[in-house]
Amino acid sequence: MSRNFYILAAILLCFALLLAAVSFVPSSLQPGLPANASLWRTVALFLLLAGLAAALVGVLSHLFEQVDRRSEEARKAAYLKSRGEKH
Repeated sequence: MSRNFYILAAILLCFALLLAAVSFVPSSLQPGLPANASLWRTVALFLLLAGLAAALVGVLSHLFEQVDRRSEEARKAAYLKSRGEKH
């Protein structure tokens, strides 16, 4: 599950970099597109923040999956140890 968040974060960060680069291109090379560089930078900033948030969710999801897996392994080990002591 965390892999999906990592992929989403990478895509959003790539688009943020692309839009940041577009903000530095002169308006004469952008026919039909908004020439306001602050608009491109604002959208790039929002995409950057969304990408960072997706990466954070991916990291937290991975950590919680790891904790669940280790607690399950510890529970099984304790169960097997208790069964071994009884017999």
